[in-house]
Amino acid sequence: MNSKILAIIPARGGSKGVPRKNIRELAGKPLIAWTIEEAKKSKYIDRLILSTEDDEIIEVAKQYGCEVPFKRPIELAQDDTPGIDPVLHAIEQCPGYDYVVLLQPTSPLRTVDDIDGCIEQLLSSDGTNFCVSVTEPEKSPYWMYTLEDERMVPLLPKDTLVTRRQDLPKVYALNGAIYVAKTEKLIEEKSFLSSNTSGYIMPQERSFDIDTLIDFTICDLLKKEVYQIV
Repeated sequence: MNSKILAIIPARGGSKGVPRKNIRELAGKPLIAWTIEEAKKSKYIDRLILSTEDDEIIEVAKQYGCEVPFKRPIELAQDDTPGIDPVLHAIEQCPGYDYVVLLQPTSPLRTVDDIDGCIEQLLSSDGTNFCVSVTEPEKSPYWMYTLEDERMVPLLPKDTLVTRRQDLPKVYALNGAIYVAKTEKLIEEKSFLSSNTSGYIMPQERSFDIDTLIDFTICDLLKKEVYQIV
C-alpha cells in the first residue's frame, strides 16, 4: 500500500473526571501505555505521535516509544477546546500523510486487531472518507424516554411497544476507540462524522471509554482478571 498513515494520540493534562488519568497506573502501566503499545503493533500506521501540552505525559509517552514532535499550544488544551482542533493542529505539524488515525488513550481494551480492522475497512471502501468504531449500546434508545411534566415520553416513538430485546432494531453508538479519515477530507469537513462515515463494529467488552473513576476501576479489573495481563 502506498498511502501513508499518521496516528495521533491526544492526551491533555487537565482531565476532570479522573485527575491525571492519562498517566494513572492501570493494571501495572500508565493508561496511555496501553494505546501506545497496541498502535505500535499496527501493520498500517507509519508514524505514531502524541499531542499534549503536559511535560509529564510527554516523558511517559517517550518511555513507551511514542514520538512527540511538538508540544501542543496551551490554548488547544482547555476544557472547552473542540476535540477536532488538536487533531487538525497535529496534521499541520506533521504534513504529508494520506490518512490520519485518532486513538484516544481512554480506550485501553482496544486491540491492534481493532485498529487495523478499522483502517482496513476505510482503505477497502469505495467512496467513504471516514471510518469510526462503534458498538451496540447496553441499553437501546428504543427503551429510552424523556420526561414531560413527569410523564414518560418515548425518545423514539414506535407504533407498538417492543418488550423483547431481540425484536428491537439494531443500533450502534460511538465507542470513542478509533477514528480514521482521509486527511484532506478531515481538513475540509473538520469532523470524522458525515454522510460518508462508515461504522466499524467492536464488541462491548472492548469498548469501555474511561470517563469516571468507576470506568477506570472496571478496566483495571478487566485487564487483571479477564485478560490476565498482570
